[in-house]
Amino acid sequence: CHAAVLKHWTPRVHSKFRILEDCCVAAFGRLMSASLDREKLAAEFVGTYVLVFTVGCAVLSGSPLAVLAIASVLMVLVYALGGVSGGHFNPAVSAGVAMMGIIDVKTMFSYMAMQMLAGVSAGFSYLVLFGRAFNLQPSAGFSWVGAGVVELVYTMVLVFVVLNTACTKGYFDSKAGTQFYGLAIGFVVLAGGVAGGWISGGAFNPAVAVGVDLASYQTGFGYCVVYVLVELLAGVAAAGLTRLVRPYQMKDGSSGEIVKPYAKYLCEFLGTFVLVFTVGLNVVQGGGNFAAVLSIAASLIVMIYAVSDVSGGHLNPAVTFALWARGSQDMHAKEVALYISSQIAAGVFGALLFAGLTGKSFPLGPGVGFNWVSVTVVEFIFTALLCFVVLSVASLNRSRNLTDFYAFAIGFCVIVAGYAAGSISGACLNPAVALGIDAAHFAWHQRAGGCLAYILVQLLGGGFAALLFALTRGDEMKGGRVFRMSA
Repeated sequence: CHAAVLKHWTPRVHSKFRILEDCCVAAFGRLMSASLDREKLAAEFVGTYVLVFTVGCAVLSGSPLAVLAIASVLMVLVYALGGVSGGHFNPAVSAGVAMMGIIDVKTMFSYMAMQMLAGVSAGFSYLVLFGRAFNLQPSAGFSWVGAGVVELVYTMVLVFVVLNTACTKGYFDSKAGTQFYGLAIGFVVLAGGVAGGWISGGAFNPAVAVGVDLASYQTGFGYCVVYVLVELLAGVAAAGLTRLVRPYQMKDGSSGEIVKPYAKYLCEFLGTFVLVFTVGLNVVQGGGNFAAVLSIAASLIVMIYAVSDVSGGHLNPAVTFALWARGSQDMHAKEVALYISSQIAAGVFGALLFAGLTGKSFPLGPGVGFNWVSVTVVEFIFTALLCFVVLSVASLNRSRNLTDFYAFAIGFCVIVAGYAAGSISGACLNPAVALGIDAAHFAWHQRAGGCLAYILVQLLGGGFAALLFALTRGDEMKGGRVFRMSA
């Protein structure tokens, strides 16, 4: 295949490719010979190469499920090689891990060098395979600022999820048996790739950015500098946020037993912000985005996994209300008010950011052919379903809670409602989402929607979920805790 494609190239291009290929091979050999831990560097090279090669093949093949392929390959590589090198495959991740003190600076730069080499090698590999490449650049109608915001947010989410799942000791506790870290990391790409890929291309990885940009050097080059700087900044920011929510995080991944009160509210803010920002970016794309519901569900799943052992991962005032009504020992009136305030503030901020970024907003209300009665029915039923699942899989006594798939059970409620009722009400199921969307629409069009009706129905759905829980699990009505896997 290599020879068949190259014979159609001009001698000048062929020569340049050969020179770059030889340089990559020489650099790889020098790094390997200089390292005392070749297995780790080899793992980072192999993992990053396969990741970037998959990105190129998926995009150039024109697959409508390209993002799913990329998310899946990251997930399987993390599981396959995480036990060898940590499974970074991303200089931003290595920067974040180093900022946490988990690896030293020398290891960080060795990893970064190997990841960049792998990205460039993979970029030219798919260029040879297809005989063409694609540019790294903001989409039409967006500047480097818009692309930078998307890359900053989702790279930060990716590194934050890595640090709070794969690098936290409690998640590898043999007694708990949790093995969801790879799924959580891969699903960040699914969430961000579908939500923000139409703006920035969805790199979220300096090795991807450099590999893609160099492979398309004949048609344009240069944006990788902006992407790399933003993504590395995101990695450092994610480490800073992790230190805030886990102030006792140690080099061995342990974080102690004490959770600072502000950390819980910060976690609720971060998780709800990511959810609402993802909702907005997906919806403003229009009806052709058939994977929007998957992206939104994925954003909820990954943030629950990342923050659940700190705050409980409610990310929804209706869930918080249901837990209070259920009698959770963690939920008293003041705590409920602080949780809901954090969630509402995050919802408004996330909505204003996506509207400001895209210049678009949308109203809340019945879909075509439906009325407010229809909205009331589906929002009540599916919000109640979501809250009931939370209560049933994550608020029981510790020995009875799900340990690996609780976030999937909760996130798939969004998939159920999104595809079943999205055309009726929009399937918000979350007062923070409803208020945020309405606030953004009012800011851009000076027209208020029906967020108050949505919020009332959703809170009633949460209360009804607590009633159903009492009917089905009366022995669990008092004293339960939510997601406190490390307690």
